[in-house]
Amino acid sequence: MKDNQTIAQFLNIKDFPLEIKDNNGNQIYIEYSDGYWDKCDYDAKGNQIYYEDSNGYWRKCEYDDEGNQIYFEDSDGTIVDDRPKPIIELTLEDIAKLKGVDVCQIRIKE
Repeated sequence: MKDNQTIAQFLNIKDFPLEIKDNNGNQIYIEYSDGYWDKCDYDAKGNQIYYEDSNGYWRKCEYDDEGNQIYFEDSDGTIVDDRPKPIIELTLEDIAKLKGVDVCQIRIKE
């Protein structure tokens, strides 16, 4: 398949729209006779996690275990990141080592 060919052009398909679904029945690709196409990917729970079209627009998402969207990014530069941030636990000894000082030199302020 050449870089500028659509799937229908490569397969010489003349009956449109060309629609491809995954094993769960989700439409993962559709192409029209004018060459416009879009494609999608889904996670194991059926959430759409990626979309792209022939105009160059794309978006990707992530979802938590309850199905809530926690990350969104698109080709326009929009980013919404609500993913949980990791909590870093440090002892006073860890902090002293990172700062290159003796633990006796560290005082915790309120």
